[in-house]
Amino acid sequence: MKTILIVGAATVTLALVSYSIAIINEQRNKIASKKVLYFLTIGWVLDVSATIMMIIGSSNTPFTLHGAVGYSALLLMTIETYIMWKLKRNNGFNVEVPQNIHIYSRLAYIWWVAAYITGSLLVFLK
Repeated sequence: MKTILIVGAATVTLALVSYSIAIINEQRNKIASKKVLYFLTIGWVLDVSATIMMIIGSSNTPFTLHGAVGYSALLLMTIETYIMWKLKRNNGFNVEVPQNIHIYSRLAYIWWVAAYITGSLLVFLK
């Protein structure tokens, strides 16, 4: 396996950890805290970096079924990160997350984890 793909896989795993810390905290406390924003933002940066590395390192076209699932998951988490920062900008830290955003966060995270698992399975089965 190419080094860039190994680094990309490690980076996306770090994104999983960071997103998990953010979303679990947000889901438990229903608050857009500094911790949630920090880990959500770090997760997003790691996710974008990993996606770029995997596109560069892959011999496949970037337009595969897994690619579409992964890109859509990244888009959902991009929207999630934007919403949380907008919530912070308008209301400050430790603002209660509205119910509709709370549900969106959960669904976006579940979709992202599904994309992570399918990517892992593809590598494992290869």
